[in-house]
Amino acid sequence: MSRKRNGKPKRNAWRRRSKPGDAPGQINVDPNAEPTRIRVIGYGGTTILEREIKDVQELRVLMSQAPKIWIDVIGLGSEQTLRSLGELLQLHPLAMEDVVNVHQRAKVDDFDESLFVIARMIDTEDATSTEQLAFFLKENLLISCQERPGDCWDPLRQRIRQQRSNIVNSGVDYLLHSLLDAVVDSYFPAIDRIVEQVDALELEIIESVESHQMQRVHELRGQLLAIRRAIRPHREMVNELVRDSKPTISPETRVHLRDCYDHVIQVIDTVDTYRELTSDLRDFYLSSVSNNMNEIMKVLTIISTIFIPLSFIAGVYGMNFSNDSPWNMPELYWQYGYAFALGLMAIVAGILLIYFRRRRWI
Repeated sequence: MSRKRNGKPKRNAWRRRSKPGDAPGQINVDPNAEPTRIRVIGYGGTTILEREIKDVQELRVLMSQAPKIWIDVIGLGSEQTLRSLGELLQLHPLAMEDVVNVHQRAKVDDFDESLFVIARMIDTEDATSTEQLAFFLKENLLISCQERPGDCWDPLRQRIRQQRSNIVNSGVDYLLHSLLDAVVDSYFPAIDRIVEQVDALELEIIESVESHQMQRVHELRGQLLAIRRAIRPHREMVNELVRDSKPTISPETRVHLRDCYDHVIQVIDTVDTYRELTSDLRDFYLSSVSNNMNEIMKVLTIISTIFIPLSFIAGVYGMNFSNDSPWNMPELYWQYGYAFALGLMAIVAGILLIYFRRRRWI
């Protein structure tokens, strides 16, 4: 599930397309959005059909050729195609507005004609980037809308083609659960990769403190924050699908949605745990830097302390008083005066080093 940003600012994905004061239900597509493609998968019984269509009107024929239909809309850049799709399938205008405004949080809206669900899929290469997914659940019909090509649903498509999955024998509500479950599970590899980096960074800081480590801590913390912001609304969304009595979702599917809910909670708990760990790593880094600085200051202080008496001795013998007075220093004219002064300095330095060592200052 690779994503290419094409050099675009990542914040554009959260920019609202509707202007203040616009009438609700307007479809204002992003001019930089991917062109719209529509892929149809029909299944049920012994029927399996899969094709990509160019004209929305082709759906009229395809919907009569299979008991259950999955319409996968890829790319949100074709306003006319999206508008025609909404009119043909009787999708609520407010829901269609949310489809093209890709800043939405995960949620559930129950319209008379369909159940509308929004989720966010994480980029496996960049944990700070997510993609909005929109679903319309109707009787024997599921429409999914994604911003661009590339997703985590290829294993599900393969299971449908091979007709060896509960998806084929269950209603389209089970297909919705399977898609949501795959989206939630796609968070785990990204989190595992971040967890490995956090653990490695912790060992690196323990061994030696480097200036780049603090920047790395902030990067990992930012990734975890982005994941938490994306996954947290899923808890309320999935819980609403489980708890509320919606006729479009069967009791059997609700049992499976509870497992999806557990996965959401697990992702949130893991993210919260490692966000706290990154905070501890930041404190540990600052503490290690402070300890290293204290060690450096201790060494410099010890060196300064040793040289203080040596400087005093050198200063005393450097006063160069005249030898006319009997009270002046006779060592100035002594044959061994220089050696005596150096030896005195060495003895004083040695005594100080022994004292510092016994006090365990060095």
